[in-house]
Parts: sequence; structure tokens; C-alpha cells
Amino acid sequence: MHWKVGLYLIVLAAITWSCQPTNPNYQEDINDAAYFHESMKKLSDVIVYDIFSPPVASRIYAYASIAGYEALQPNYPEYKTLAGQINGLEALPQPEEGQVYCHPLASLHAFLKVGKALTFSEDKMDAYQQELYQRLDSIHVPEDVWDRSLLYGEAVADHILEWADKDMYKQTRTYPKFSINDDPARWQPTPPDYMDGIEPHWREIRTLVLESPQQFTPPPPTEFSTEKDSKFMKETMEVYNALAVADTAEQTERRSIAKFWDCNPYVSHHTGHVMFATKKITPGGHWIGITKIACEQDEASLIKSVEAYTLTSIALFDGFISCWDEKYRSNLIRPETVINKYIDEDWVPTLQTPPFPEHTSGHSVISRAAAVALTSIFGDDFAFNDTTEEEYGLPARQFKSFYHASNEAAVSRLYGGIHYRPAIDYGVAQGEKVGEYVVEELQLKQQLSSK
Repeated sequence: MHWKVGLYLIVLAAITWSCQPTNPNYQEDINDAAYFHESMKKLSDVIVYDIFSPPVASRIYAYASIAGYEALQPNYPEYKTLAGQINGLEALPQPEEGQVYCHPLASLHAFLKVGKALTFSEDKMDAYQQELYQRLDSIHVPEDVWDRSLLYGEAVADHILEWADKDMYKQTRTYPKFSINDDPARWQPTPPDYMDGIEPHWREIRTLVLESPQQFTPPPPTEFSTEKDSKFMKETMEVYNALAVADTAEQTERRSIAKFWDCNPYVSHHTGHVMFATKKITPGGHWIGITKIACEQDEASLIKSVEAYTLTSIALFDGFISCWDEKYRSNLIRPETVINKYIDEDWVPTLQTPPFPEHTSGHSVISRAAAVALTSIFGDDFAFNDTTEEEYGLPARQFKSFYHASNEAAVSRLYGGIHYRPAIDYGVAQGEKVGEYVVEELQLKQQLSSK
């Protein structure tokens, strides 16, 4: 079988191996989860730099993680391939019998190749990969094993990319924009940029584990009404008054929660005629960061870490499809629009309203789906200190469990002024169903895990 050789194989072929000392422990030395955590962080940095929307970012995390998992899995008999378990994924290339491979190296190579192929800033990924491989060179993997492992990682990555290419992503790039009409209940673009609705056709993307985007359709939102005593206006007033609590300390805490879980990849700032933007991690990227924190705290092995990233990213991916299916079915107007038109024209939410319909809350759905996935691996009483947002100037927050964190992520949308209560509550229930289904359907290993 002919396997395509990429740029790095050409570059790395120039390395002189004959003078290198023999390292009998190279398999053990390179089998370090730190390299994978570092590579995942680099991918997150590039996703932030390229300003991918939350649904698209989840697609990048999922395919890259699956590639890394599949290139590593043959070295662990207790773990199973995802081929035949995930929609449309057929049997992957297998290592040649009787040959020695360095599967951690193959895993990194497959992960990085897929990540680079799905992002824009290939130069940043190239530079990182070259620097990483120069460091790995000091481990002195035998030349034949190194080359064979990179070739195997290439083959796995190519297989995953060919499969990813059939998920309807490219086709949906050409579909029409979200249409605006005079329906007072229908979502309208919001200040300050009045952007078009993001990914109105995301429901067309092939799910990974869910049978369909509609499998866990939540209850519809409350019927729109401008009557003062209507249920909808009471829910709107709850958003309006979310920070208007008597206790100043409680106000401060609610505002801190909102900002910690903002996770808006593109926030614009307007001062007179000057506009600038700040880039941040996506909601899915925040949970990928939590995955790293959990793995490091648990001192998880490489295979367990890659398992955690893979399961979590799959839950995130299907969670976004499920959520976006409902968003562009109900097409509900955002609180900011309602409040400015019917209650207070000067009111501004704590967080910048993201550009897509309101129901259900994306944070609520994907955070609970990710929490279910992580709980299945690390347990339901896994306390951790979430430092994910520190690089964006926000202090760490402590959580008693992944469910605790997901509950706070969900209610943060009320405190931020961008979601009504039903979107949060129904979203949590929707995400839990997605997460539980993913965990129940996927069999990543034969028995409960170890480090």
C-alpha cells in the first residue's frame, strides 16, 4: 500500500541517525501524555487565532482527537477502534504485522496533521510541529521505527480526513444565510455588530454518535408575548433583573460567573469610530481545557488522556449539532432585543450577545454533555481548580465535580443577560441526554480503566 508522505517526513528524513546513541527505553520515554496535552493546547491557540465559531471549533477538536486515538489504539489491546461505532467511520489502516512502531509518535503525527488540515494558520501548526519533533529527536527513536511510525500516523490522518470530508461541512458553506422577517418572535441580529446568524445549517452536519440531530429535541421555548403578565415577559424580566439583587457581593459573584464562562471567540469593542476585537477560547475549547486539567490532576497515562479528549470532543460535537438543530427550528428572539424594544432601550447585557437564535443555550447543552463524558472517566466527585481562563485575565474557579461546573456554565448565560431560563434548564437536560447516549453507545475499551 502506498502512503502519502507529508512535508515533515521530507524535512525529518534529512536528520542523520547514524551518529545517534541507542536508547533502549525510547518507547517508555516518548509515551508521555505531556506531549499530547501540549499539542492540544497549540491546536486551541490556533483555533482562537483563526476565530472559528463554537460549532466549527468542536468539529476540529473531534476529528483531530479521533485521529490521535486511532493511531494510538493498536498499541493497547484493551481499547477498541471507533470504526463501526461512529457514523460512517470504516476500518482504519493497520500496522504491518511483525514490524515495530512507536505509537505515541504516530498518534501525535495523526493529531497534528488533521488539526492543521482543518485550521487556517498552517504556518503556526507547521512551526510548532517542527519544534516538537526536534525535541522528540533527543529521545533517539530508531530511524526505521521513527519513519514507519510517521508513515502510519499519515495513513490514519488521511483516512480520518477523507471520512471528515463527507460530513456535509463543505456543502453547508454554500447554503443561504439566515433570513430575517417581520415576525416579532423571530431572532434578529444584535448589537453592536448585527452579524448574520452563525451556522444556520449546522443540523445538516453528520453526527458522530447520535442517530439524528433531532434525537433529543428539547421542549419548545415559551410562547412569545409582550403582555406584561405573560410567562414570556416574566422570563424576560428575570434576565433584566438578573444582576439587580440587593446583596452587592451576590451581584459581584454573578457577574464573575458570567464573565468566566463567556467563551465568546470574537468580542468587538466600539469607541467612537474605532473598533477592535478580542479573541477568546470557545465554549468547547474551555471544556477541552478542563479535560487537560483533569488528566494532569489524575496523572492519567497517555492512552487515558487521549481517551478523555476523544470522548469529550465527540460529546461536544454531537451536542452542538443537537443544540443548533433546535436553535434554528425555534428561531427565538434574544433577551437584548426584547428588552431594548419593550422595556428599556438603554439596557445592555453583561456579555455581548452571540449571533444566533436563543433557544436552547449552547453552553448548557455542550457543558452538560462534556460533564457526562468526563464523569464517566474520572468519577462524579472529581473536584478541580479550573484555571482555563487565567490566560485571558480571569481568576481560577473551583468546582466539586464536572456537573457542578456545567451547572455554573449554564446559569452564567442568565447572569450574562443573553438567555431566558427555559433555554438553560431545557439545554442542561438536552445535553445530559446527548452525553449519556454518547457514553453508552461508544465502547472505547473492554474494561474500566487504569492509568
